[in-house]
Amino acid sequence: MPKLWNETIEAHRRTVHGAILDATVELVRGRGLLAVTMSQIAEKTGIGRATLYKYFPDVEAILLAWHGRMVAGHLEHLAQAGEREGDAGRRLEAMLETYALMHQRMARHGFAPDLVALLHRSEEVGQAQQRLHAMLRDALADAGRAGQVRDDVPADELVLFCLHALEAATVLPSEAAVQRLVTVTLAGLRPR
Repeated sequence: MPKLWNETIEAHRRTVHGAILDATVELVRGRGLLAVTMSQIAEKTGIGRATLYKYFPDVEAILLAWHGRMVAGHLEHLAQAGEREGDAGRRLEAMLETYALMHQRMARHGFAPDLVALLHRSEEVGQAQQRLHAMLRDALADAGRAGQVRDDVPADELVLFCLHALEAATVLPSEAAVQRLVTVTLAGLRPR
């Protein structure tokens, strides 16, 4: 098979895959996790049920794939936020701000607790949390070596402090409030 043909087929598969993920999440948001069927997803996506089953065995698998795509995008966005800054302290601040804003935006999606519980029990989420922890630990260590972060608390503990403090962004009403939360969190990291 010519290479162009293979690339076209793969591009089509990626398009269909993405459309399935997006249609499923839209249906679940509107109807709830337990009310969505594979038939509804196929209809909303504009594909046959047999085609849908070639991609995914059930609704749960689709949602886990969607969540995996979202988490990977968030981690990439967080890494890019840190890469844009040269100064270690500014890099840390950009990463914390990005993390807090992502939390605030995710909360606006309004997913029901049953869906959140389903999405966060996968092995991939655990791996993503480890990657997030490592990214922030490295940023904190760099800022610590530059004298911009306290050195009397291990970096791993500071990561936990930051993550838990910034989870409060999920209930904040505005980006300005998120910025204030990041400022307070950074104040807790300053050298003594």
